[in-house]
Amino acid sequence: MSKNKELGQEGEYLAADYLKKKGWKIHEMNYRYSRSEIDVIASKNDLLIFVEVKTRSNTAFGLPEQFVDEKKAKHIMKAAEHYILTIDWKGQVRFDIISIIKKKILEVEHIEDAFY
Repeated sequence: MSKNKELGQEGEYLAADYLKKKGWKIHEMNYRYSRSEIDVIASKNDLLIFVEVKTRSNTAFGLPEQFVDEKKAKHIMKAAEHYILTIDWKGQVRFDIISIIKKKILEVEHIEDAFY
């Protein structure tokens, strides 16, 4: 596995742990539908969140969250729609980004309502 893939996978598990500590229930990780993938799907009360996790080892090329473009957001929403219909979800939905910079000190930023 490449270093970038390892870093990304580690970031997804860090994000899931972060959400669990905030009281969220993790339903899925790396949920796939067609050509789309959602890194983390979690819920708390009547809110279901679809989370895109971006992890970088530095910010030389920009902040991690800057790499979630409109095309990526549309793919996530397509997969989310399928998931919502599959489980017959009746509550509210939100799309978040968790941005992780892993240097000597771990920086985690949770951006709620990042896109829709």
